[in-house]
Amino acid sequence: MTGDFEQVRVTLATGVELDVVDVGPRDAPVLIFLHGFPESHRTWRFQLPHFADRFRCLAPDQRGYRGSSKPREVEAYTPDKLIADIFALADALGVDDFTVVGHDWGGAIAWGVALGGQPGGLHPAWSGRVTHAVIANAPHPAIFQRLLLANEEQRAASQYIRIFRDAASDALLDEHGIASLLAHAFAGRVPSGGIQPPDEIARLLKDWENRDTCRAMINWYRASPLTVPAMDEPYAAPPAAPFPKLAIPTLVIWALDDVALPACNLDGIDELVTQSTVVTVPGCGHFVPWEDPEAVNAAMDAFLADG
Repeated sequence: MTGDFEQVRVTLATGVELDVVDVGPRDAPVLIFLHGFPESHRTWRFQLPHFADRFRCLAPDQRGYRGSSKPREVEAYTPDKLIADIFALADALGVDDFTVVGHDWGGAIAWGVALGGQPGGLHPAWSGRVTHAVIANAPHPAIFQRLLLANEEQRAASQYIRIFRDAASDALLDEHGIASLLAHAFAGRVPSGGIQPPDEIARLLKDWENRDTCRAMINWYRASPLTVPAMDEPYAAPPAAPFPKLAIPTLVIWALDDVALPACNLDGIDELVTQSTVVTVPGCGHFVPWEDPEAVNAAMDAFLADG
């Protein structure tokens, strides 16, 4: 069991306030940890103490989560705004450059942060500020969209996104909260390894009591430009289109028993990420940072030691 982390409230130039864990030496290299759905900074509860002796570790509750700001409109959760939050957080805390670390939705945002902030990146104002990336069980955006259009396994695994986006889910969400919607969307598909210990379940359930938080978490899915076809729609690979390459050192950690994201998401990663290191974790489900923290910490230790 890992105890609570102290958080600071940080006001961002993007118009939101985030609750942030900020631990480690202020003059050390910076790691920014981004959690996914439906968790919080506690995704990283085994990583933060491990790295805080050598790195300044920042772990926000992202926009819409826990005590952080919860804009009501769907448009407030488009990926460009979520990516901008991370650079605004760095600005607010006096951080020039950093390594971005992400899991699940946090990994999706980390891909965008890395592409925007690498040297010569997509966003001139951020160029050169992201030195390394660590992505855990979060698909590369180009690979994921191709698989959703052309791969039956991934499309089937992602039908929950269509449930989340369906307005018919709103009544269930409002009346019973996110836990009931999760049970509906993932019926029969949560492996035993993916169960949180009782103290963490209690924390999550408390976080999810707030219906504004529940709606905000779902708005991440509704604001995404990702196309998720129904199972009976045609299968066809999208036309070949250039996608910017990620050229900074990037560690991809992939747990192989992920029911939502099969390992086919690794196919082609070396073509899109020119300095990629891939570490697979067998016998582990989607929530690899806390399901197998030793594997994640060891992979990150080796990767970060290489500079």
